[in-house]
Amino acid sequence: MSPETREEYERMEKWMDEHTEFVHDYFSRKAKRSMVDGWLIAHAMTHSGLHLQSDSLSTSSGSNSKPSSGANTPVRKISAQEFDKGGILKPIISTVDGTPTFLGPSSSTGSWQGKTRKSMSELKALDEKELMYELVIDICNDLDVTSLCYKILLNVCILLNADRCSLFLVQGKGTNEKWLVSKLFDVSSDSTYEEVCERQDEIRIPWGTGIIGYVCLTGEVVNIPDAYEDPRFNSDIDVQMAYKTRSILCMAIKDSDGEVIGVAQAINKISVRDEPFDEHDEKVFASYLAFCGIGVKNAQLYERSQLENRRNQVLLDLARVIFEEQSNVANLIHKIMMHTQSLLQCERCQVLLVDDLSKGIFSQVFDLQASDFDNDDTYNREGPQEPRFPINIGITGYVAATGEPLNIPDAYSDDKFDLSVDVDSGFRTRCILCMPIKNACGKVIGVSQLINKLDQTTFNKNDENLFEAFSIFCGMGINNTQMYETALRAMAKQRVALEVLSYHAIAPIEEAHRLRKLSIPSSTHYNLLDYKFNDFLLDDDDTLKATIRMFTDLELLDVFSINYEILCRWLLSVKKNYRNVTYHNWRHAFNVAQTMFSMLKLGGMDNVLTESERLALMVGCLCHDLDHRGTNNQFQLKVNTPLAELYTTSTLEHHHFDQCIMILTTKGNDILCNVSQNEYEEILQMLESAILSTDLALYFRYRGQFFELVKTDKADWNNDGHRDLLRSMMMTASDVAAIAKPWEVQRKVAELVASEFFEQGDIERSELKIEPMAMMDRTQKDKLPAMQVGFIDNICMPVYEAFSRVSGNLDPLLCGCQENREHWQQLAEEQSKKQISEQSPENTEKDKDEDEDRSS
Repeated sequence: MSPETREEYERMEKWMDEHTEFVHDYFSRKAKRSMVDGWLIAHAMTHSGLHLQSDSLSTSSGSNSKPSSGANTPVRKISAQEFDKGGILKPIISTVDGTPTFLGPSSSTGSWQGKTRKSMSELKALDEKELMYELVIDICNDLDVTSLCYKILLNVCILLNADRCSLFLVQGKGTNEKWLVSKLFDVSSDSTYEEVCERQDEIRIPWGTGIIGYVCLTGEVVNIPDAYEDPRFNSDIDVQMAYKTRSILCMAIKDSDGEVIGVAQAINKISVRDEPFDEHDEKVFASYLAFCGIGVKNAQLYERSQLENRRNQVLLDLARVIFEEQSNVANLIHKIMMHTQSLLQCERCQVLLVDDLSKGIFSQVFDLQASDFDNDDTYNREGPQEPRFPINIGITGYVAATGEPLNIPDAYSDDKFDLSVDVDSGFRTRCILCMPIKNACGKVIGVSQLINKLDQTTFNKNDENLFEAFSIFCGMGINNTQMYETALRAMAKQRVALEVLSYHAIAPIEEAHRLRKLSIPSSTHYNLLDYKFNDFLLDDDDTLKATIRMFTDLELLDVFSINYEILCRWLLSVKKNYRNVTYHNWRHAFNVAQTMFSMLKLGGMDNVLTESERLALMVGCLCHDLDHRGTNNQFQLKVNTPLAELYTTSTLEHHHFDQCIMILTTKGNDILCNVSQNEYEEILQMLESAILSTDLALYFRYRGQFFELVKTDKADWNNDGHRDLLRSMMMTASDVAAIAKPWEVQRKVAELVASEFFEQGDIERSELKIEPMAMMDRTQKDKLPAMQVGFIDNICMPVYEAFSRVSGNLDPLLCGCQENREHWQQLAEEQSKKQISEQSPENTEKDKDEDEDRSS
């Protein structure tokens, strides 16, 4: 297309947009059926998202702007009433993987090309067999039910020389109630297809009523020479049509299985003497209708497959709407109701939600009526309000309680319907379709209710199947959205809880001011540069001042621009977040940090590690047991504590790191606030690794690699992987460094550790009803020396031997560990001798009693 032509088209389109009345009038007068079909197909594709992004329902949930009714009204691709034409469609089923679908085994329908029909004069020139053949060929490839019925009636008029013909198709198959509907009525040989299609009135005949109903019920041929002499004939039709019916030939149309699928009727044979239809006419009629039965059946199957496809398209559109709106239940339900009302064409629609807390009472009610399509104020309500329509608690309550759907064709004749609701509102309730809404577990989470079809009919089986499908999709969407809202509320509660906890967990600024004003003695004063450091002589303020001294001597405040007051408050907050447990408390963290400080300064490791690594290790030592509960990881898993639900491995260590981050990111405690983003991320990564490495399970996993590197002199401290191992092993060496302290200190610390272990063992025995392991069993406390020897041999000695190879300046740790092992070994031997000596008198006395028994 040339630019000039495109520009001209754009001007034309703009003009038509501005003159909509002219466009509508032009379309009404000029549009052909093919244009309308093409528009419907393109429009359906657009709104189903097959080719174009649909924006009819894509209003942002976060927007405060009020969308127009046109933007929120779903395009009704098809009415539920149209599905009745194809008979009762299959209810929704589940595939092998549980996916809901209406589609059964796939079937294909070949395409067909229309054939030019012979003129009336050409047809009348044919003999009977040629004419029959030509008329059979005329209908054999037509898969449109309306077009096919028109051709059948036109051909019947020619074959039987009838003045008028009508065709009725059976509907309601598979239900308790069947009826006949006039597909085309009073078609003559000169009727055009456009004329018969313009007739909107539909004649519905109850099963077994009148001549048509009789033929359909019995399958017999009815040939009536004088209609007014037959009691089954309804003369009112002649009065309405201003027509005189003389003779009638009525015959059933059957499928290949012999089942009646419709009835064809020929009226008034055209002849000079107004003769009735004869026996020959009956044979010709029967022969032609045999072929017609096959054609009608095929056309119905094709129409049914098309309806199945369109119904799935509707459900896919609904699924798209549901799953693009997952943030707000009110918005989701209003969109669902708009689509439901549009498809099923009812006067009122309600969705009622239940929850566990409401104890069977509907907690939220949403409603919609047909007029809401043109009312923005009604549609765009932001949430559930007081219901405008009665809830019909007898019906909705029954469905909610039983989980069974209800289809009530006459509300006033049903005992569960409360007549007073109509009296109070002035509304007339005729029929009700009520369906449970269930979640994926089959639990009823709500009820959806439709009232009064707009076409004045009752809700049928197709309506039930479609509404059931809607309810299944709605259940998934509502359940997902409710879970999302629950998660949002939980997150909000968590934020509130964190704010409260942060307020109570963070040290007051007044304490930081006090600590800032205190003088900080030297490392020599506190004896910090000594592996035999003893904290028992220091009070709490001294531990804080000593920690500040360590940070100062490592030049961490200058390198990372740490505000001194922020450092003071951060230390106070860290100390405050240690629980008052027997061993894993602030004092333990302080001692671990002092050992790390000694390894860096005395052991020469500060020459190997960067400033960021030194900071991460010092912070990691002080925070590595934050909020320790006095119980180990195995205990968390046994009791299935909330921590164990959060982390299945390194449970406590992950929690310690989380607490560490919470304090570090709290305003006034953010000692890393002046570092660059890249450096901040690097420090946090090393900090996490440092804290997690204090889990002995990880120590056992990685120590073999570290020991091998050191033993074979293959360690390259410029290698990132080797440096990671080094930092992890330094954390373990610092964490268990009490084993290298002077004997008096080590023995006292060991008793504290054992006491905390015994407390856990007591809980396991009394509350969990399990026998604790030996190291936590108070009844086996006399085995402490032997267990300490095992602890040294398996955990402590190997790591200190490795560090002795890394640097000779770290030898004091190994020496202290060896000395304490000798002490524990000596105590273990003494304990063993004591047990033997205590058992000897008992054995002697026992032997004596046995000798006396033998002598007697």
